[in-house]
Amino acid sequence: MNIYKVGTIYKAVLISLSLLLIKPLHSQLATRNQLTTIHQKEIFQIIKANKEKLITVQQLVLAINDRDSSNKAIILALERKNKKWKIKLNAVEASIGKNGFALAGEKQEGDGKSPTGIFALGQLFTYEASVKTQLPFIQTNAEDKWIDDPNHENYNTYLRGNTNAKSFEHLRLSSIDYKYCMVIEYNTHPVVKGKGSAIFFHLATPSYDPTAGCVAIKEYDMDKILLWLDPNKQKAILMGNKNHLLK
Repeated sequence: MNIYKVGTIYKAVLISLSLLLIKPLHSQLATRNQLTTIHQKEIFQIIKANKEKLITVQQLVLAINDRDSSNKAIILALERKNKKWKIKLNAVEASIGKNGFALAGEKQEGDGKSPTGIFALGQLFTYEASVKTQLPFIQTNAEDKWIDDPNHENYNTYLRGNTNAKSFEHLRLSSIDYKYCMVIEYNTHPVVKGKGSAIFFHLATPSYDPTAGCVAIKEYDMDKILLWLDPNKQKAILMGNKNHLLK
């Protein structure tokens, strides 16, 4: 077989393989590049649709999916400079609430949904004594808790020490989940009882198990975001079903 024919066959095989790898929009198993391609045109449409809410934001984490009930999403990081938004971290996979995104204003305690909206990114908690980030952080121990008892005076707040709350989350776990755990400032200012609590941006399990309402990504991706975030810039997360965010 001559070299020309070998080259032709090789190209045909590559094309066939590339076609097999293409997945539809609804597929949550798409590769990062495919996700970036699929959503690239919509990213800036979402930014534009929410520009009034983003006036003071300089660094933005975007968490979106295309089905309300899906417990998977993609995460991108964007930064505004000279009035223009630029993507700083391309699309990566994320886990969200086991029941997907709640509609804006409809999140309830215990519904297994992640809230929809734009929220500040707050305090970083970690198991580590040293973290590659400029952000201030709190190293957690067994005394660190987040109160999720709707009837308690400290509902949806951080507490170190004893509490008589009937329900709370430990911020130091035996699992990797809260090794890096950043507060998503949902229902924090003011706190409304029963509207949901302990919404964090934290690490995903190896199999991207759904969360109770948080947003979770793998450690490699979180490392990049923590290194990128600037304590002197306004930071926020915009999250929800892309169709609702475009309205």
